[in-house]
Amino acid sequence: MQKKILIYNSGGGLGDSVQLFSFILSLQNHFKNSEVYYLSAHENHFENELKEYNINMKNLNLNLKYFGFRWWHYLVAKKRVFENGIESFDLIIDLQSKLRNTVILNQIPSSSFYSRTLNFYFCSKRRDYFYSNDLDYMTIKNLNIFLETSIKRIHYSLENIDDKYKKEAKRLLPNNGYVGFSITQGNVYRKKSWSIDKFIELAKKIKNKNKVPVFFIKEDEFDLIDKIKNQVDNALFPEHNSKLSCPALVTALSARLDKAISIDNGIMHMMGLANIPMILLFGPTNAEKFAPKIDDVTIIDTKEIYKSSDISKIGVGEVFKHI
Repeated sequence: MQKKILIYNSGGGLGDSVQLFSFILSLQNHFKNSEVYYLSAHENHFENELKEYNINMKNLNLNLKYFGFRWWHYLVAKKRVFENGIESFDLIIDLQSKLRNTVILNQIPSSSFYSRTLNFYFCSKRRDYFYSNDLDYMTIKNLNIFLETSIKRIHYSLENIDDKYKKEAKRLLPNNGYVGFSITQGNVYRKKSWSIDKFIELAKKIKNKNKVPVFFIKEDEFDLIDKIKNQVDNALFPEHNSKLSCPALVTALSARLDKAISIDNGIMHMMGLANIPMILLFGPTNAEKFAPKIDDVTIIDTKEIYKSSDISKIGVGEVFKHI
């Protein structure tokens, strides 16, 4: 029996954490009597911005910033775990594949250790494991092989979100015919953004079809917001009119949309939790790996269409024809 399970995530963005929802829920559903701990290399979003999604886990706080990214962590990892009153975990699940991070994580005592690093070299059980860009699917399938069990994949449900966010979403978007836009990127190191002028042109076309463009943009993006308001007079920015603004509200608002258009960013994953029809624009990043696994999704990927990672090659018409 797996009494204590540790999940390690090295991703730093909100989207990286949202992508784990299905996996965590699947694990908790299967191991109902187990304590599931979470260790992040960066900020624990589950205890902060994402807490309203009610993904409840125990946080393993080692007081080590960027855990796994500094070689000296190798010397103190075991001691810091003991300081949390834990002698050993029954199972450690390594969700990343960086060699340094895995070597350091493996210093934490455990009965069983699962990792895909170096083609599953560090797994404490030798098996014929499976590889996929769908991290949830791959990890669950491999854990079934690893533990000789049958973990059922559980998807996130809007029932997990407090009703106050759903009521607020209905107040902010009370009618039908809304089309959502997520246009800004969080990771500044890769060019994932589509031109704002193209988004505005697309919003105007949507307006002409008697649809209402709904933009999900941080309130401090003053110049961007003013530019959209000046050119798209019926554009809405619902979060700016609520005291409940948070990622859970974004998901509740998304459930009010007919469709959403997004680049690869954290808001894309928040929208995906609502399981609404989505059009996703991909350039340098991997659509198979990062696109939400939902029922109705259209992926426009420049690598597939133009053999290029340049997202600017996508035309407005290419997107509009799917609306």
